[in-house]
Amino acid sequence: QVQLVESGGGSVQAGGSLRLSCVGSGRTFASHAMGWFRQSPGKDREFVAAINWNGANTNYADSVKGRFTMSRDNAKNTVYLEMNNLKPEDTAVYYCAAELDYNGPYYAPIEASVYDYWGQGTQVTVSS
Repeated sequence: QVQLVESGGGSVQAGGSLRLSCVGSGRTFASHAMGWFRQSPGKDREFVAAINWNGANTNYADSVKGRFTMSRDNAKNTVYLEMNNLKPEDTAVYYCAAELDYNGPYYAPIEASVYDYWGQGTQVTVSS
């Protein structure tokens, strides 16, 4: 059974930091682009960050640029999202996702619709 399992969420005050992890099982994701998305109550799921297969290329939403960093460790089948200077508007359930299609070595898609596997999400709450 293929699974993505997120962890590392929690409650922090504004200005704080969290590091999310997403571990894949059931198959390797080392050759595939991965992404982080988030969804808060009453809002659509939105793109946060994406990374190509080897970590050479990353894309970020404008709202998190300079504060969030996505990375990966293919030996551990794991991706990370380092979140610094958190703001109350970052409060959401954060999901990781895997895209199985190959579209070039720097492929790091931002569209949720292209991702094939999703985790169950981890809650991040930032208080002011």
